Amino acid sequence: MGDIKAEIELLSFTDQGLIPTIVQDNYSGQVLMLAYMNRESLQKTEETGYAWFWSRSRKVLWKKGETSGNVLKVEEIRYDCDADTLLLLVEAKGPACHTGNSSCFYRTFRGSKSGERTWREGSDFWARLQEIIKARLRERPAGSYIAGLTAGGEDRIFQKVGEEATEFLIALKNKDRHEIILEGADLFFHALLALEWSEVSWDDVLRELRARDTEKERENS
Repeated sequence: MGDIKAEIELLSFTDQGLIPTIVQDNYSGQVLMLAYMNRESLQKTEETGYAWFWSRSRKVLWKKGETSGNVLKVEEIRYDCDADTLLLLVEAKGPACHTGNSSCFYRTFRGSKSGERTWREGSDFWARLQEIIKARLRERPAGSYIAGLTAGGEDRIFQKVGEEATEFLIALKNKDRHEIILEGADLFFHALLALEWSEVSWDDVLRELRARDTEKERENS
């Protein structure tokens, strides 16, 4: 590996010595946050493998998650074509936003349709859905479907996955497209609930799928 200090000097920092840094989940593709780095925080990030930033308000160097435990394990650092913006691909250990949301970008600008589209089709959909499930399991609000189902314990949760899998297979056998969609949605939802109950995240599943894909690429190379 080359001299990290020399490599850092290839970047274009602002007059304040800062460079905007986008943080993205390496597995779900969800954009988590925007922060700022200076040369020192970038070097510490490279050396420790965890994200460090510069606080413009407090004028201090800080490690993300140092107090909350929601650290960002950095898997790759990229910079753009103008060398004036960084992209961190990370493994997030908990919510990235101080509000408890998985991403700081959880609100949609008035009149914009992009947020709705992201919710339905975007790569961060599963992460958002799991955050909702996690909140329901933690808070158990009255009238919540998840609260009612989990009151029966893990046997009921796992039984429900089996029931939904059977109904999905029946829909497939009947070649009923509408029912396949409905039962498929039910199956994936209850599978995600069972994963969360078992303290397994969607990112864990994505890592396994990615590892299989990488292994397949090696076999075919």
